[in-house]
Amino acid sequence: MTEEKKEEKDEEEGQKGIIDAEITTEMRKAYIDYAMSVIVARALPSVEDGLKPVHRRILYAMSQLGLDHSKPTKKSARVVGDVLGKYHPHGDLSVYDALVRMAQDFSLRYPLIDGQGNFGSVDADPAAAMRYTECRLSEISEELLQDLEKDTVDWAPNFDNSLKEPLLFPAKLPNLLLNGSSGIAVGMTTNIPPHNLENVCDSIIALINNPKVEIDKLIETIQGPDFPTGGSISADEIPNLYKNGRASIVMRGRTTTEEEKGRENIIITEIPYQVNKATLVEAIAKLCQEKKLMDVSDIRDESAKGKIRIVVELKKGANPKFTLNNLYHHTALQTKFDAIMLALVNGEPKILNIKEILECYLEYRKTIVKKRTKFDLAEAEARKHIVEGLLIALKNLDEVVSLIKKSANTTAASENLQTKFKLSQKQAQAILEMRLSALTALEQD
Repeated sequence: MTEEKKEEKDEEEGQKGIIDAEITTEMRKAYIDYAMSVIVARALPSVEDGLKPVHRRILYAMSQLGLDHSKPTKKSARVVGDVLGKYHPHGDLSVYDALVRMAQDFSLRYPLIDGQGNFGSVDADPAAAMRYTECRLSEISEELLQDLEKDTVDWAPNFDNSLKEPLLFPAKLPNLLLNGSSGIAVGMTTNIPPHNLENVCDSIIALINNPKVEIDKLIETIQGPDFPTGGSISADEIPNLYKNGRASIVMRGRTTTEEEKGRENIIITEIPYQVNKATLVEAIAKLCQEKKLMDVSDIRDESAKGKIRIVVELKKGANPKFTLNNLYHHTALQTKFDAIMLALVNGEPKILNIKEILECYLEYRKTIVKKRTKFDLAEAEARKHIVEGLLIALKNLDEVVSLIKKSANTTAASENLQTKFKLSQKQAQAILEMRLSALTALEQD
């Protein structure tokens, strides 16, 4: 084929929308684009505010609806509809599931949503349909949203370019560590455990006071994860978690013993994080049927009103310690939390140690406070400028009133005020909009 004919063929294919490309190259590019979309826009939280896009959009939509913690609740369906229609064009079930989890006190250490109605249970009972439940922001969510209106964060257009949405929240609290996060992206996963607010704040103060503080010192302050369902954890892997960002933490339920009719019973009062209580009770009952727990005579679930109480009745003369070790070995009363502290730092996924997470958060908060201060300063200067104009008007009140009366219209009055008293357009406008009540002695003072 001659060069001339080849050029003609390429031109024809271009007009038809045909792209000459290697299929393997195109597939690789398409898969990488998909993977990055899942990583950045769905599965991983940001280190700054600890939220994924869907959670951020739900909380922002609720704040736009005026659902403060002190206001009445609204139907969850209303919130889901706003999120879908304005910010998150995906399935309604995915949005509602995320909303439900943020309202569960057994899923989040500090729930971000105050739910009213059936929002599921620790037995893995599903939440009621969104048309039945109601919700509003919790107090702690309002701390994450505080100063959002003061130009503290970057904004981006929503999916149809009709509205703006925040890319991050100002995050007055270190939510990533407080509530943790879990998610599976393409080729990577994150599983950050929740922590106690006081301990995290103490570790931030320690880092502010001494930026060169060693991780070992931070570990003494932060101590370890604080799971919402209680229980106890092994301290062996905590240094690995906070120094390397990875660890497998052993969790155990909390138990006591009670004497009843001459025998000792095991009482389970707290269970490991993310363990289904109903499944745990079934597993113990099944072990009894299979004769693997020979000393257990009965099991009862006496849990109520958010308090867990599982009674494992033992036969007379049975050793509770021996039975308890069997329960740890054969059931989820002892389980592992495979922690990976992976989050987005400036849009890129990174495994972080505890000091890096705190440093990223502190640096972000410094930026937020600077932007907030600039905004407040600009507002104060604008107000000062207006007040200076009003003071000039009050000192020359008779002349100002006479000048306004003689002016043909508002525009002429504004121009005359600017010329006569060397005022700006904003000052002149403020004088024209001044109420008569502002002329009283008290208002002038």
